[in-house]
Amino acid sequence: MSPDALAELSMTEAADAFARGDVTAAALLDATFDRLERHGAKVNAVIRLDREEARTAAAGMDLARKSGAKPGPLAGVPMMHKDMYYREGKVSTCGSKIRRNFLPAVTSTVLRRLDAAGAVDAGTLNMAEFAQNPTGHNAHFGDAMNPWDAAHCTGGSSSGSGAIVGARIVTAALGSDTGGSIRLPASMCGVTGLKPTQTRVPRTGVMPLSFSADNVGPLCRTARDAARFLGVVAGVCPGDPTSSKEPVGDYEAALTGDIRGLRVAVCEPWFFDDIDASVLKGFQAAMEVLKGLGATVEAVNPQSLFAINTYTALVSRVEGATIHQQWMRECPGDYAVHLSARLYGGNAIPATAYLEALSRRGPLLRRFCDEALGRFDVVATPTLRSRVPTRAETDIDADPGNWDRFMDVSRNTRPFNYLGLPTISIPVGFDDRGVPLGLQLAARPFAEARVLQVADAFQRETDWHKRTPF
Repeated sequence: MSPDALAELSMTEAADAFARGDVTAAALLDATFDRLERHGAKVNAVIRLDREEARTAAAGMDLARKSGAKPGPLAGVPMMHKDMYYREGKVSTCGSKIRRNFLPAVTSTVLRRLDAAGAVDAGTLNMAEFAQNPTGHNAHFGDAMNPWDAAHCTGGSSSGSGAIVGARIVTAALGSDTGGSIRLPASMCGVTGLKPTQTRVPRTGVMPLSFSADNVGPLCRTARDAARFLGVVAGVCPGDPTSSKEPVGDYEAALTGDIRGLRVAVCEPWFFDDIDASVLKGFQAAMEVLKGLGATVEAVNPQSLFAINTYTALVSRVEGATIHQQWMRECPGDYAVHLSARLYGGNAIPATAYLEALSRRGPLLRRFCDEALGRFDVVATPTLRSRVPTRAETDIDADPGNWDRFMDVSRNTRPFNYLGLPTISIPVGFDDRGVPLGLQLAARPFAEARVLQVADAFQRETDWHKRTPF
């Protein structure tokens, strides 16, 4: 197979082809490097390329398979990951000037689990500085660029992950999600991104941003890819006392393609205020697909969303400021202007307001589930209300007047971080400029299998996730 043909394989297709002996890990890696050489400059997604380490790992996979060893579920598949997942002895910049030379003393649990599953780690990816913006701007390493149109945002903060998977350079990449940072680049770059239930995936050895809202998850091509990836990285970890002991299910087994009788709630009007016409058209077309597959779709109006929106901003701002206190005192000039402004603002929020936001979280989760999921299986929303903005019109360092447009990007994603619900974004078409549109699906805590089931059924019926930018 040619490098481009190999690059078109999804993560699960590549892993299964390797397991059958149809392709070598070395060939898959060569295809990744070939695509990177031809298209990497178009997306500016890579911070560190571990070429020789990856070649050694791929050769080891090929040798193990020849010797008769049973391959892991991700064996032979090249990946790269957001540069905030620590690998012992390797620089992890976290997209910042402050950590440009930071050498972690540990390897994150999720990287160790991916290694054990046979994935080939080829390096680290660009990201918003300290994972702190929804657009993907980065003043230190340059912005990652949208593979569909470089003038437009990739989405953040997992900008490099969205761009490199969207460009078909790798099949999967770790992102992180505190306010939409997996789902936004997935939507803007035309790929699939899964934010699991809060605590579903351990955060040991992962740069923190918000103690109570950070999530680990994949950006990949398909819902099936996300299901297999989650099955590898999910589960309790002794190093992370917040990680859930909830049993890890067989997420791929849930992908039956059958959603007859499934009930979909559309939360109106909150997720649709000021929505762009082409976004609404894409969402409505997606709902028609689900109806055609036998699902029922009904509008609901959860009043809890107004309080949820207020509290989620309080939590992330205070926790981010807490984590960055020392650096903000010692080297404030090393932050991008917009980031220092956001962090300093967190210090002005009263402790009473922060504690109120934390204490209201459980009651509001129960209320939202009663209002939006009591009679329904999933909630469906557009991932963004607007078309994908350009990098220029969301650059708040260049023009603080862009603030509202910058913050509007994550209006539809933030509530699900406060609630901790499993949420996925999948491609559902393109706007009138040819830039991707995304559909967001959420369900009850630990119901990842449900959102994956619906996403997979949609992708069996459509081919948006198969479209390529070049």
